[in-house]
Amino acid sequence: MSAGPLVAGPLSETGKRMHIVQVAYEATAFDVRLTRGGTATMVWELAREYTAAGHRVSVVTPAHGHVDHLRAHYGIEEIGSPDEHVVPLVLDPAIWPAFPAEVPLSVRTRAYRLRREGVDIYFLSDDYTDLLPDTLYPANEMQGTDLAYAKPLVFQVDAIRFIDRHFGAEPAVIQCYEPAYAYLLPPVMRGRPHRTTVSTVVVNTRIDDAVYRPQLERLFELYAARVDLDRYAVVEHDDPLSAAMRDHSRPSFLQRDPRADYVNYFAMVADTSDLVDFVSDGQRDHYSTFRDAPFERRFRQLPVSAVIQDTAARHFVGWCALPGWWLDRDPRGVDRDTTLAALGLDPARPTFYHAARLAQNHKGQVELFRAVDAVLRTDQEINFVVRCATGAAGSTAAVGDAYFAEVAARWPRNVHLDWRMAEEEVLFEHSACADFCLFPSKFELDGFLITMAEAMACGAVPIATAQEVLSHYRHTLPVSHPDATGFAVPRSFRTDDRHLADRLADRIREAVAVYRADPATYARLSANAAALARTFTWQRSAAVRLDHFARAQAGDEFAYPVERALDYGWFDRLGPEHRDRVLAAALARGDVPAYQRFAPVSPSIAPVLFDNAYARGDFVHCAQIEALVDGARRQKLADRCRISATAGGVRVAYRLEHAQSVDLVVPAGFSPGTGSGNRFTLPVPRTGPEFAIDLPPGLAYENLIFLVTLGSGRIVWDLVSGSGPCRESDRPAADAPPGS
Repeated sequence: MSAGPLVAGPLSETGKRMHIVQVAYEATAFDVRLTRGGTATMVWELAREYTAAGHRVSVVTPAHGHVDHLRAHYGIEEIGSPDEHVVPLVLDPAIWPAFPAEVPLSVRTRAYRLRREGVDIYFLSDDYTDLLPDTLYPANEMQGTDLAYAKPLVFQVDAIRFIDRHFGAEPAVIQCYEPAYAYLLPPVMRGRPHRTTVSTVVVNTRIDDAVYRPQLERLFELYAARVDLDRYAVVEHDDPLSAAMRDHSRPSFLQRDPRADYVNYFAMVADTSDLVDFVSDGQRDHYSTFRDAPFERRFRQLPVSAVIQDTAARHFVGWCALPGWWLDRDPRGVDRDTTLAALGLDPARPTFYHAARLAQNHKGQVELFRAVDAVLRTDQEINFVVRCATGAAGSTAAVGDAYFAEVAARWPRNVHLDWRMAEEEVLFEHSACADFCLFPSKFELDGFLITMAEAMACGAVPIATAQEVLSHYRHTLPVSHPDATGFAVPRSFRTDDRHLADRLADRIREAVAVYRADPATYARLSANAAALARTFTWQRSAAVRLDHFARAQAGDEFAYPVERALDYGWFDRLGPEHRDRVLAAALARGDVPAYQRFAPVSPSIAPVLFDNAYARGDFVHCAQIEALVDGARRQKLADRCRISATAGGVRVAYRLEHAQSVDLVVPAGFSPGTGSGNRFTLPVPRTGPEFAIDLPPGLAYENLIFLVTLGSGRIVWDLVSGSGPCRESDRPAADAPPGS
């Protein structure tokens, strides 16, 4: 896919020199010892490119307790006098029962400046921003017990105060990285006419995440920020399906589910930012709809969904990229034999590569090691170089996962496992030696994966999840397609996904077979991967952003994205002038209400709408027009779930010809003798043309809820109501999506 139009000239199209202030929780990618994630790379590389294009760039970031290191290695200097202030920390008593309702944090913030390659980097240092120098980020377990959990909040307050004190009324573009770590800035900066605020989404944190409303209200009082928090209030429904969907996606990082006194911060950020910046168009697609994912139906219930639609004109894709030095260096200059031999591996074997921080579920690393173990049990002529970083570069990293270490120990001649954060030079050498790269990331949590692109740029053929956020890599195309780059495995939204592990093992075997028996196909995939990855440059990425920054600062209006609205199914956002296109798109989706907005459902159209909705697993829309279709279709809808009595309980049978797998939602802890699922779902085995399971008495069978994975990979919820033959005849009142 195209990375968007380039911007001519060293400055923005307006020719105006901008001051761009980047606010980021980590920003020191020039020093790997201080870096923990890819966001730091993005901040630093864009800062350099903005500066090279003729703009003034300031970066505001926490010191993270590394002032002495920065002074010793880079000669940072303190500027101004310390900022002494109080951060009123308002705590949810349900989560922080041992603490007062409000804790005044007395803060004395010092600011240090480092001038590097024309960029001014300001490090903010106080008792809170200096906490956690090794991990940088508070652990989830700190919530409710350790005030170090408030470190990101204190940094946001510090950053707002520093920008106001240091830059005054000077016009500036404030580029805030990661809504989870910069949600205060857009609503506060909106009240300053000389500020243009951009929120850059790098990591796909949960879009339904929420923050404590009394805390926001208290902080907004300090800045006289007028924010309609009712618009972002958490709204939940208690019908059976809504409860099941909420349970399935319950955030593990909160000790309790958010209540009515919480607000959705992503909705607030999107609503109050002048621009929302994504790192791939697939990431923007995913955050706009969550289509085909288990979260899609729940997302349509949430107020944030409407806010996303309201603000879509201000959403753009700035992309992500590879370092210039990486692209300038020839991977053929790396001595493969020496490098792999030094790792204890045979250079003659095909070599697979994975490098990321340790995130067992986020990165699909559990499934990766299960696949590695399975493949090596039948074929030991393969190498795996795997990095799962748990510590900073130069430090002694602890073993991050006992199972991973066990697999590596079982295959010492085949698996090199390293827990350390590596220098970029080492990563380049290992990437240059890789024939394939493995990135089975899950839950649509990865945006661009710089490491994956770096490996591809060296010619490594990718094997990665078929996620929307990764779709620009073209690994999802059939191998026979002339533009294909690699191999895809199914999207995954489960912890410890055995199906994904099996498919990943299959793809590794398939890739090895192509490498050994069809070198021409491998060479084409490798060349395609390298050529595609090399189109993603920071110069191009910066140019796209600078164009949007200048337009937003000039007050330009951005047109509502009609094409995206049609693609996303936001049909009620489009007026009569788009009638024919809405009818065609609604018909293709089987969206009955959207079709009925502009035309009646005729006897010839009803079966088409029904069949298209049925193919998508949208049985609500099927039920809305079942009276207009033939008996065979009505019977198929009614009979998809049946319950029958058995000697020991009941048998639940589910029949859907295009279902790949079916899970039944059961109460937490429920575990019949035939098997067990995770906390909320129970796999239903396939028995011939249907899925069936025998269950003991005790479940409420009047409302059965299924999570169905279709052959297309789409995952849908199905509520069937009644006893005996089950059917879903009415849409629950809580499930009225804004776009239908």
